[in-house]
Amino acid sequence: MPAAPPVAVSGLVLAAGAGRRFGGPKALARTPAGTPWIALAVRALTEGGCRDVTVALGAGAEEAVALVPRGATIVTVADWESGMAASLRAGLGALRSGAGIAAVVVPVDTPGMPPAAVARMLRHADRDALAQAAYAGAPGHPVLLGRSHWAAVADAARGDVGARPYLVAQGASLIECGDLWSGADRDTR
Repeated sequence: MPAAPPVAVSGLVLAAGAGRRFGGPKALARTPAGTPWIALAVRALTEGGCRDVTVALGAGAEEAVALVPRGATIVTVADWESGMAASLRAGLGALRSGAGIAAVVVPVDTPGMPPAAVARMLRHADRDALAQAAYAGAPGHPVLLGRSHWAAVADAARGDVGARPYLVAQGASLIECGDLWSGADRDTR
C-alpha cells in the first residue's frame, strides 16, 4: 500500500445511476467471482492513498448499502433520476464538511482500476488541483478535483454531464495512466 499523501485527499465513488444500458443499478454489480464493484472502487481509493471515501448511492440504494465496505461514508442522492450530475453534486456536497483539500472521483463502473492509478493522481493533489487520468491521451478516470473547484464543478454539472466540460474549459492536466490499466468503464454486463 502506498504511503498516504502529505495532505488529506478524499475519495468519491459515484454509484447512484439506474444503469439502463447495463440492465440495472451498477451499484449492485459484482465481478464473476462475486466481489461488489463498490468494494473494488473503495479499495482502489483507499489503497491508492485517499484518507476517507464517500459513496454516492441512488438507484438500488437499499440493497447497495450492504455492499459498501465498513469505514466508507454513504450519501444518498435523492434526485439520482435527474442524471449523473446529481450524484457528483451530492458527493461533493458531502465532502465539504471534511478535511480533504482535494477529491479523487471515480464512477463505480471502473472495476479494473488499480490503486496505482489513484496514487498517481494523488501526487498532483493540492487545493487548486484539476487533473484527469488519460489513456493514450484520451481523458478518463480517476479525476482529481482540488477543493477550490468543488463548488464550480457542482454548479456546472447538468443531467448526465458531469465535470468534463468544466475540466476542458479550465484546462485540466491530463495524467497518463495507460501503462497501469486500460481505463475502460463497463456499460454492459
